[in-house]
Amino acid sequence: MNLPLIFLLLMSIAMLAYVVLDGYDLGVGVLLRRARPEQKDTMIAAIGPFWDANETWLVLGVGLLLVAFPKAHGAILGALYLPVTLMLLALMLRGVAFELRAKVNPERKLAWDRAFYAGSLGASLAQGFMLGHYIVGFEHSWVAYGFALLIAPCLTAGYAMLGSCFLIMKTDGDLQQRAIAWARGSLWLTALGVAAVSIATPLASPHIFAKWFSMPALIALMPIPLMTVVLFAFAHIFLHRLASDAKAGNARGLDRWAWAPFVCAVGIFLFAFFGLAYSLYPYLVIDRITYVEAASSNEALSIILIGTAITLPTIIAYTIYSYRVFWGKATKLSY
Repeated sequence: MNLPLIFLLLMSIAMLAYVVLDGYDLGVGVLLRRARPEQKDTMIAAIGPFWDANETWLVLGVGLLLVAFPKAHGAILGALYLPVTLMLLALMLRGVAFELRAKVNPERKLAWDRAFYAGSLGASLAQGFMLGHYIVGFEHSWVAYGFALLIAPCLTAGYAMLGSCFLIMKTDGDLQQRAIAWARGSLWLTALGVAAVSIATPLASPHIFAKWFSMPALIALMPIPLMTVVLFAFAHIFLHRLASDAKAGNARGLDRWAWAPFVCAVGIFLFAFFGLAYSLYPYLVIDRITYVEAASSNEALSIILIGTAITLPTIIAYTIYSYRVFWGKATKLSY
């Protein structure tokens, strides 16, 4: 019984890492359309050393789902076949555009910038739709599809908030001021999405409703929504302060607190993830398939665990090393 639980935790860590890490560079791609032409290279430079490594977490998470929980993999990917296909096509377009925009003539660069934006937006919307459809248990009703269509732009706004807060840390000058405005604009649509997921998840299943609203669980779990609200409030306060410092030309204040909105944004995603994980446990498909029922045999999991024990530390070490090497402000790309 321990091996399925270990793989459930590993898969959860991989998916959480993907949402946070690839979330901010998807957000930068979504925001690319709003930047001035001379600022786009700096935005690309800010995520250039990290974006392809960030997507490794998606490969790891889905790979663990496939090999460790094949029954759930079939049910989830079967129900989400179309949005998954659209997401993969968007990620392919995004990767091609990222590489070719730096190699074409200047007059053709705008077209690849638009392609990078389209790929980032398409992948974000597809992931939001998948999240919404997953939460309602893959129901085929107008209400379920309407909820999924609501979560799609909300998750995109969440990625844009992560991306803009990342740019606040990595840039300066006019681009940094624009990033502050972008973060303030995306904050409340992100809050709407978190609130919608928090309300819909207990309503999707009597089992989940009982887990949240029975005593003493209600009191014990109250810090999760309270801390989420506090982080939204702090993000608003920090962004307002940074906007005031930017308007006043207070470079010292900008440098001192540039990290704070990104930390708040990551914290919001962490608490939202913890709440969702608690709601779903022990199910991989709500009220249908538990992680124990979906798991491969213990013999197979034992072999897979050896490979994971090699792969996961390597990914973590490379990620830490790359962020350490490319720490600091981004500069304009040059080739």
